[in-house]
Amino acid sequence: MRNAIFLGSVATSLLLAAVVAHADESREVEIHKVSADGVEEQIGSVTLEDSEYGLLLTPELSDLPLGPHGFHVHENPSCEPAEDDSGEMTAAKAAGGHFDPDETGSHAGPYGDGHLGDLPLLVVNEDGEATTPVLAPRLSVDDLDGRSLMIHEGGDNYADDPEPLGGGGSRVACGVVSS
Repeated sequence: MRNAIFLGSVATSLLLAAVVAHADESREVEIHKVSADGVEEQIGSVTLEDSEYGLLLTPELSDLPLGPHGFHVHENPSCEPAEDDSGEMTAAKAAGGHFDPDETGSHAGPYGDGHLGDLPLLVVNEDGEATTPVLAPRLSVDDLDGRSLMIHEGGDNYADDPEPLGGGGSRVACGVVSS
């Protein structure tokens, strides 16, 4: 089993190295912690690069909770708080929902036919850092113009059952993508 995990890690590293070697355009997005009080300190950045395999997102983030986190492109270019349906101020609510230009209404993950805003999980190590690149094969840098990147508390199962939007938790960090 350990050999299979090791070989899988090696294969993933080789694929991502090939993607980076073929990257065309890049853009850096500053990522900030967010709360119901507003946009807070910067915790790093995510570099966006087009490649022949899709959009490569390379995080250089710190000060995040350990484990997997939901990672999405959201509709609006804002990380500001806004009121939710119950009237409570919610962190980064002004970013709107997941980017879904085809109005699929479906949360099907980065390789499915649902929201284009569904990205692969962002994994944070025991030091609170996220540095592992992820690949979004259905997106390009231009698709993210005027949008935001959102990091949610907890993981994402890319389904709307048993909980809506993959069961991800609150919005903990955000960055606005500008051209």
